[in-house]
Amino acid sequence: MVQELVIAIVAAVSAGALYTAAAAKVVKQYERGVVLRLGRLRNDVRGPGFTMVLPGIERLRKVNMQIVTMPVPAQDGITRDNVTVRVDAVIYFKVVDAASAVIQVEDYRFAVSQMAQTSLRSIIGKSDLDDLLSNREKLNQGLELMIDSPAVGWGVQIDRVEIKDVSLPETMKRSMARQAEADRERRARVINADAELQASKKLAEAAKEMSSQPAALQLRLLQTVVAVAAEKNSTLVLPFPVELLRFLERAQQPAQQQSMQQPVQQQPVQQQPVQQQVAPPQTGQPQRPAQGQRPAQAQRAAQAQPRPGPRPPQTSSGAPAPTPSPPPVPAPPNAVPARPSRPKPLARH
Repeated sequence: MVQELVIAIVAAVSAGALYTAAAAKVVKQYERGVVLRLGRLRNDVRGPGFTMVLPGIERLRKVNMQIVTMPVPAQDGITRDNVTVRVDAVIYFKVVDAASAVIQVEDYRFAVSQMAQTSLRSIIGKSDLDDLLSNREKLNQGLELMIDSPAVGWGVQIDRVEIKDVSLPETMKRSMARQAEADRERRARVINADAELQASKKLAEAAKEMSSQPAALQLRLLQTVVAVAAEKNSTLVLPFPVELLRFLERAQQPAQQQSMQQPVQQQPVQQQPVQQQVAPPQTGQPQRPAQGQRPAQAQRAAQAQPRPGPRPPQTSSGAPAPTPSPPPVPAPPNAVPARPSRPKPLARH
């Protein structure tokens, strides 16, 4: 009898121990416990520490209340200025309402991840490339608002969203590098031109000071020669003053004007006497060839003779009227007299 009683007590204690072990739960400091009794949510959320639930009747779900760091996978998108980019980000969030995180959404981590990816694609399409590269703070705030709006109903608070990296195509990188290089070269040229302007002003002031003292220019020339010779070069460059060139040019101009004003002396040209032509024979008498001339030569001589002109007018007595002689042609000045031509001897056969 006693033995059976001891066995029953041991069995009851063992059952109580098993029940207590199944009912006892420990909630950590960074967790909260949501109790579901027969599938219904209990109003009280279990805080950190030891707590008891009814095994088989109640079910305890622990929710982490720490800030969760979740990387957002890289998303490919096209910016507003039609540039293909690849952007990845990181999101920081935490659960502020454990009951809503359990009841309102099946898996709040997966939901936040999908919402972050969708919002990241949307923010890429609404932004320019320059904003993605230089104005990330504004984009981070806009991305945080886009994710936080639906997450509030899930009992999740978005703490921060950061765009981590922006990957560009190689062609775009080369184009941006050329643009930056051209910009830097432009600034370098502007700085160089400004330096030349300032130097020219200083040189003008120095020239103005030297113009009052001619010896200062000579001393400066000697200083330049000494500076060049100090480098032990085999070639020495001596600057030539421009004032000397101008003096030589002014001295040469009067000589050229005087030479142009002098008249050109011409030698007298000898004038050759005009040969008198023999009067042709009268009309109606055939011309006989000269003695010793051939018929062909006589024909050429006849062709060379001038044709007879119209008959001269006659007077009432029948004598031909005298023809007025043409006025003598004056010889041109400085004309060279022509040499008398010698008659050629006739060929004899």
